[in-house]
Amino acid sequence: AADKINLIPQDFFAELCEQIIQHLNHKIPGVDIAELCQRIQASGIEINVGDLAKIANVVSFLFSTAARNNLSTEELVSALGNAVTALPKQALHVIRHVWNEQGKSISLSEDARDMATVGQFIDMKWKLGVAMSSDTCRSLKYPYVTVTLKVADPSGQITDKSFEMTIPQFKNFFRQFKEMAAVLEMV
Repeated sequence: AADKINLIPQDFFAELCEQIIQHLNHKIPGVDIAELCQRIQASGIEINVGDLAKIANVVSFLFSTAARNNLSTEELVSALGNAVTALPKQALHVIRHVWNEQGKSISLSEDARDMATVGQFIDMKWKLGVAMSSDTCRSLKYPYVTVTLKVADPSGQITDKSFEMTIPQFKNFFRQFKEMAAVLEMV
């Protein structure tokens, strides 16, 4: 991942580092790697989502380990300088700046670490569609519901999960949500 950091402009790398710190502080549910990657690509830089996700995982591990060990800015930069000689100087500068400004605010309590093993729901979109025909049936007129869930996985990466349901499946899905709402009303 260190060689790929060279590809990312300093301002985008700083934004990635800041979002990771915010995620570790539970201020945002995760880092939208796909959206950041699109903006980097729009600026003319060739990088793929997988490489950017690897960089985000490395930086997240770096910051969480530094927080767990209560490292000062100088201790962190010194450790990085000794261990990772391939890390670019501009990346070290960004890491130093972000850690110095926001690093001490990371709270890694036991409860927070336990909660981090489950993803977090962010948003849901749905649409109703009708299959008109297929290669085996000329007139289907078959309705379905497509649901897209935006979730942050435990590492903080935001992904979309899509699935389709028949109308009976959707009715069952809706009934279960009504049951959950009723239970929540009693709490």
